[in-house]
Formats: sequence, structure tokens, C-alpha cells
Amino acid sequence: MKYEVLVDGHVHQIDIERADKGYQSTVDGEAFALNVAMTARDVLSIIHDGRHYEAKREYSLLGETHIIVGSERFITEVRDPRSLRSRRAAAGQEAGPAKVTAPMPGKVVRTLVAVGDEIEAGQGVIVVEAMKMQNEIKSPKKGKVTKITATESALVNAGDLLLIIE
Repeated sequence: MKYEVLVDGHVHQIDIERADKGYQSTVDGEAFALNVAMTARDVLSIIHDGRHYEAKREYSLLGETHIIVGSERFITEVRDPRSLRSRRAAAGQEAGPAKVTAPMPGKVVRTLVAVGDEIEAGQGVIVVEAMKMQNEIKSPKKGKVTKITATESALVNAGDLLLIIE
């Protein structure tokens, strides 16, 4: 199975096949033989070249998927390139404008972009504070900021429009 995996803003091509003992995988063309077992829900035990790794999956309040390996945390997104929508999103060519909305009620702390700025997919665009935690909202696509509706220190509800990217 072939996937595109976005890890902390970098896209990797991953191919995974079941092998005699575990899995054979290629990451960006480099081959890896892995012995993988699920030890708990959202926890994988991985053995590669005699070294053991434990990978945990967590979901943030913003809908992001985090993978934790040891003491390192990675923001990830898995895209199935067979899906037309995934291919368009990977190319940053989602049809029409993208509306960035508040994922939860909170207070706009900082706007990281201005109208007219060219931005990349996954780039931080606005910071919303909720429950005493600051959450950076990221751009869903590459494009140009055409409208910002949220102002700093404004209170927003979940689903409120923050900005538009075309």
C-alpha cells in the first residue's frame, strides 16, 4: 500500500508490504525491514535493525494527529494518493477558496499573516487561546490570504470564520 505522509510539514512517500517476518517498507525510496506489533490501542512496538521503538498516536483538539516516538512528538497527516481529493490537497490545488474556521471557542491571540500574503499548506496563520492554551491554526492549502475576519483579542466560537485563502 502506498501513502503520502506529511510529518512536520515534510511529505514522505511510504510503501508498506507484508513480508515473511513483519513488514517490508520503503520510505522515500530507502528500504526498511520492520517487525511491528500493536501493543495497545494507538500504540505500536517497532523493531528495526535490532533497535526497539514505541510509537503512540494521539489526536489534538485541533484535529491534528500526533505521533510520539520516545520523547519526540511529530504532527502527521496520512494521504492516500489513490484518492483524487488527497492528490489535489497534496498539490495544494483544492478547488475554490479555503475557509479557515475556529476549531473551538476561544480568544484570538495573534494573527500570523496579513491580507495578500502568499502562504504554504500547513503554515501557521492564526493563534487562538482556549482553556489557557495557545493553539496555532494552520493553513489547509497553499495560496493567498484574501480576507481576515478575526481581529486580535476577539472572542470566537467554534466554527466562526477566521480567514479565507484562495
